[in-house]
Amino acid sequence: MQVFYATQFVLPLPPGHRFPMAKYQLLRDRLADELPGIRLAQALPASDGELALAHTPGYIQAISDGSVDPRIQREIGFPWSPAMAERARRSVGATISACRAAFQDGVAANIAGGTHHAYADKGGGFCVFNDAAVASRLMQAEWGRQRAKPLRVAIVDLDVHQGNGTARIFHGDPTVFTLSLHGQKNFPFRKEPSDLDVDLPDGCGDDEYLSALEGALDELDRRFDPGLVIYLAGADPHEGDRLGRLKLTWDGLEARDRRVFDWAWQRGVPLAFAMAGGYGTRIEDTVQVQVNTFRVAVQYWRRWQNRAR
Repeated sequence: MQVFYATQFVLPLPPGHRFPMAKYQLLRDRLADELPGIRLAQALPASDGELALAHTPGYIQAISDGSVDPRIQREIGFPWSPAMAERARRSVGATISACRAAFQDGVAANIAGGTHHAYADKGGGFCVFNDAAVASRLMQAEWGRQRAKPLRVAIVDLDVHQGNGTARIFHGDPTVFTLSLHGQKNFPFRKEPSDLDVDLPDGCGDDEYLSALEGALDELDRRFDPGLVIYLAGADPHEGDRLGRLKLTWDGLEARDRRVFDWAWQRGVPLAFAMAGGYGTRIEDTVQVQVNTFRVAVQYWRRWQNRAR
C-alpha cells in the first residue's frame, strides 16, 4: 500500500507549543517497523497551479513569501517560516499522490494531511492549505480529461472538529459531498454547513458514535454516488485526547475505521485517507490510534489486490 510523507520538514515551533509535531515521524517509524505491506514515498510539493484549484492566488503567494496578515497567521497557530510553507505544500502533495495511488490500488494514504480548517483565502486551526479540497479538484480535472462524466468525491471527515474550511469551499457544489461527524461544542465555534453534519455531545462513547456513523453513511449512500472517497481519520475522538472531549476507546476507533473502509470497499470506490488531528495527553496514544488505522487499511488494500487478480 502506497503511503506518502513529508516528515523531513519539521516546523521550528516555540517551546511549549501544543501542536504535537513529533507524531508524524513517530508514526512513519512505526509503520516502517511493523507493517511490511506499506511502501513509503516522499511527497512532492503541490504547485501554485494545483493549490489555486482551491485557494486564492493572493493567499498562496502570502504563504510562499511570508507576507501573511498577522491575524491570519495567528489563526493558523504556527509562526511563519520557509519550512512551514514548504511542509504545507508537501502535505497537500501527499494527499494528491495518495488519491492517484488509490485509483490504481484501491487504498492509499498520507501520513499527515486532513487540514480541513483552511478556507480558500485563509488558514486556521493548524491548517495552512486544504489538502482534501485541492486533491478533490485536481482529481476531477484529471478525470475530466478522459471522461465526459464528472468525478464525484465524498469527503468523509471523522476528525473530532468540524471541517469548516472544506464545507465552505464546496458549498453548493453538487460534485463533492462533505460529511462531518464532530463534537457539537468543540472548535470551530462558528461552523460552516456541510452537506451532512452530525453533531455529537461531549462524552460520546463507542456505541453512540458508531450508531451515528452508521446513520451518516446510510444517508450518504442515499444522497450521493462517489467515484472517490477521501477519509479524514482523525485520532482526536479518542478518550485520551486533550482536545477531543469524546470517549472513544481503541476498539471503537478501529470499528469506526473498519466501517468506513468497508463502506468504500463494498461499493468498489477507491479511498485515500489522511490522518487529520490527534492531540493525545500521551503522544504515544495518538500514534497508536493512527497505527491501528493503517493496520485496517492494509487489510482492505489486500482485498483490492485480490480483486484485481
